[in-house]
Amino acid sequence: MLKLNHKFIPMKKVVLLLISTAFILNSCQQTKLDETKSQDHLVMSVLWYQRASEMKAIYYQCFNWAKVRLDQAVEKNTNLKLAVVVDIDETMLDNSPFEGNAIHTGIGYSKETWKNWVNKIDAKALPGAVEFANYAESKNVEVFYISNRSADYFNVTLRNLQKEGFAFADSSHLLLKTHTSSKKERRDLVKENYKIILLIGDNMGDFSEIFEDRSDNYGFNVVEENKDKFGEFFIVLPNPMYGSWENEMFDNKKDLSNQEKYDLRRSKLIRY
Repeated sequence: MLKLNHKFIPMKKVVLLLISTAFILNSCQQTKLDETKSQDHLVMSVLWYQRASEMKAIYYQCFNWAKVRLDQAVEKNTNLKLAVVVDIDETMLDNSPFEGNAIHTGIGYSKETWKNWVNKIDAKALPGAVEFANYAESKNVEVFYISNRSADYFNVTLRNLQKEGFAFADSSHLLLKTHTSSKKERRDLVKENYKIILLIGDNMGDFSEIFEDRSDNYGFNVVEENKDKFGEFFIVLPNPMYGSWENEMFDNKKDLSNQEKYDLRRSKLIRY
């Protein structure tokens, strides 16, 4: 028996009370993010990207189909200057080691960490990417690399593309971000002299400005309205590691703590 506030409580109830308290405390600890593991949400997505043969198969599938669509477009437009517009990161070059390092160190993306990675000029070509660019060149279709890497990284990005053997890896075919992350202006520049027959990327903003606003049902409705263009004009490559889709998941809030991001990720899961 335990005496509490002048009342005797049976030992059985005391034990149950202690067990319940321990369970609650343990639950609180489980939902509190360990800051040293703040990038662990990336573990499965990075492992899939690096270790799943399905990832490689999807890239080959996409680029194989892109060749078919390119051939069809060439047959229809024999008198026009044709171009394909591609994104770079997670489309032509693999930056998953950057994400792997973030998991290992517990330090996520920042201007400094990204600069350190890009300056290594060590991103490898993704499956089928070089072959597709070279195939386009063989069909007299030019490839333009439109990326939201900062223009500050122009030289190292160009060297990385050249190092991996990409066709059209030159200063006239590389368009990096200067003042806006929207790629519309840069696509329009290409359109001044070429007919764009394909857009290839891992992020919806790589295809059209109509996909940039995801406030309406996470952008699902706009995709549904344009579903016939996927595989026809837009070729989407997989990137489960990061992307513009995260902004809506975080309610478009900036400067969130790792704990706040952790809580929001969990709250947005569909479950039963």
